[in-house]
Amino acid sequence: MSSFWRLIRYLGRYKVNVTLNIVSNILTALFTVISIPLLIPFLEILFDRAAPMAEAPAFAFNIGAIRDYFYYQFGLLITQNGKEAALAYVCTAIIIAFFLKNLFRYSALFFIAPVRNGVIRDLRQQLFDKVLALPLAYFSNERKGDLLSRITADVQEVESSILNMLEIVFREPLIIIGSLAFMLYVSPALTGFVFLLMLFTAVVIGGIGRTLKRSSAQVQGRLGNLVSIVEEALGGLRIVKGFNAEHYQHEKFAKENNAYRRILTRLLWRRELASPLSEFMAIVVVAALLWYGSRQVFADALNAETFLAFIFAFYNVIDPAKSFSKAYYNIQKGIAAMQRVEEVLDVEESIREALDALPIQEFEHEIEYRNITFGYRPEDRNVLEDINLRIQKGKAIALVGASGAGKSTLVDLLPRFYDVQLGGIFIDGVNIKKYRLNDLRNLMGIVSQEAILFNDTIYNNIVFGLQNVSEADVISAAKIANAHEFIIATENGYQTNIGDRGSKLSGGQRQRLTIARAVLKNPPILILDEATSALDSESEKLVQEALLMLMKNRTSIVIAHRLSTIQHADEIIVLHDGSIIERGSHQALLKKAGAYRKLVELQAF
Repeated sequence: MSSFWRLIRYLGRYKVNVTLNIVSNILTALFTVISIPLLIPFLEILFDRAAPMAEAPAFAFNIGAIRDYFYYQFGLLITQNGKEAALAYVCTAIIIAFFLKNLFRYSALFFIAPVRNGVIRDLRQQLFDKVLALPLAYFSNERKGDLLSRITADVQEVESSILNMLEIVFREPLIIIGSLAFMLYVSPALTGFVFLLMLFTAVVIGGIGRTLKRSSAQVQGRLGNLVSIVEEALGGLRIVKGFNAEHYQHEKFAKENNAYRRILTRLLWRRELASPLSEFMAIVVVAALLWYGSRQVFADALNAETFLAFIFAFYNVIDPAKSFSKAYYNIQKGIAAMQRVEEVLDVEESIREALDALPIQEFEHEIEYRNITFGYRPEDRNVLEDINLRIQKGKAIALVGASGAGKSTLVDLLPRFYDVQLGGIFIDGVNIKKYRLNDLRNLMGIVSQEAILFNDTIYNNIVFGLQNVSEADVISAAKIANAHEFIIATENGYQTNIGDRGSKLSGGQRQRLTIARAVLKNPPILILDEATSALDSESEKLVQEALLMLMKNRTSIVIAHRLSTIQHADEIIVLHDGSIIERGSHQALLKKAGAYRKLVELQAF
């Protein structure tokens, strides 16, 4: 139940509403319980058993004295006004009690509604913020679709299964306690008999609830798989169609969909068993109660009207108990969803900022990779081995080598997308782990091979993440990136929506927008990760011109497969299997006739 209590702690932000809800629930329970003894005088008049007391009883602060005083006043009412008038008074009192009961019941729902929705908003926001904060290594082991399912379906399940039941959890126990108190006062023996029967019922229902929790966890996991398949199919729709793989995807989805249907059906069978089972068990208890209570009436141990009021009180226990058992089932189902949410919330953030982290606003001297060894997982071989590299401010360094040589990994370590296991990376002589993470990343602009754009306007994609930017700055950045002309030719210029991942633009146009974004940020350190490798010759020329403008007066680290784009780099680093095997200028490496020259000759061929 730790997941349940963790969720309850979120209620602390809504103390006023929760307090008003609890007060309303207490008053609802109070007027529910008050309505029970009001039936006794009504039944006494109806059965002509109301006999007025001869004299007023001595008043005292105990239940017996209060009861006797009430009966004395009730007898006077019958004597002075007649039975019909007394009956009218009793009916009016019953109406008022039930009106107040339902008024406070609604007010309890009114106050809890913003709490339920607020807690879910907070939970979903915390989950999304956690996803943003997690290191990239986490996402290499997780499916995006499953994460989407946790943020959407699982969080919604928590709302419908747990928070929807908070009203029952806070109200029904009070009604049950009040009704049981009345029942104990009327007949302890009868109440004890009922309690034993209800204890047996609770054991039966509890056993089903435990199996429901296990099934719910499996259902939520299957739904995550289902969403993952949909997300992957939509993301790779071009390939699916190009390889005539529609039938393969259909079969894959159908298999998972059917498995989800089967396990969900079993879950619903168990869940829907709650209401009929609890109702049947209640009828068994009521039948036993009628048999046992009637014997007490026949033996004059209990009068008939009091026994009928006892049965009504017992009904006020049964109905909340049924709601409570349903809430128990739903809470078990919701806890399974909450545990899936907690699996993400409790993931350790391996990329942490030091408590005494230093600010850094400017890059002054050099970047140094010192004795760097790195592997993504301890059980895998290292991706980088003993890397030593110095990059002076204002210099352009190019990284080349075959796929898998470690080029992208080397640059991903600089903004701390991953942290090194051995060695350290230093900026101006200070280990980057000692800098504030935001400050460190503010020093860098990244243009990757895949143009990462968002379903938004051109303007917002260029400005992305920046504040206090003028329109003139955006246009200037677009001109430097050779993007202004095609932007103004679009339907709404800078306010044109570019579609999902920029699907309305060509590859070259998308890449130039990412360059404009980097230009606008104006970072002192620039990382170019194969920014032109996926473009045709014409687009590459335009993008290359934009990149040269961007690289002016900046420290640049360039990863390139097309070696023609890095001939003018100050130093070229050749990587092979995670190690530096050659370094030098373009001409020097050609003269050396080693691995770099071989790469150049292969591309020339």
